[in-house]
Amino acid sequence: MSPTTKTTSSKKFKQEQFKVYGHEVLKKVTELIKEGNVRRIIIKNEKGKVMLEIPVTFVVVGTVFAPILAAVGALAALISKCTIVVERK
Repeated sequence: MSPTTKTTSSKKFKQEQFKVYGHEVLKKVTELIKEGNVRRIIIKNEKGKVMLEIPVTFVVVGTVFAPILAAVGALAALISKCTIVVERK
């Protein structure tokens, strides 16, 4: 499944949504973090329930990048389809 993108914006930040399969989640989250202009990443299941919320400014500044990716990988193994919501500056 190729990512489906939906963009909304407000005065403070822009929000994008990507619909991906579970096995694509880790790759997409890693790409988004490397972009650098991401404020927060939210991963929701098929029903719209928030499964994981990552404040990326904390990840970039702190040394917790590897454990966060491990959590995302474990979550990806449990879900088949999900939505990644990205808040950008």
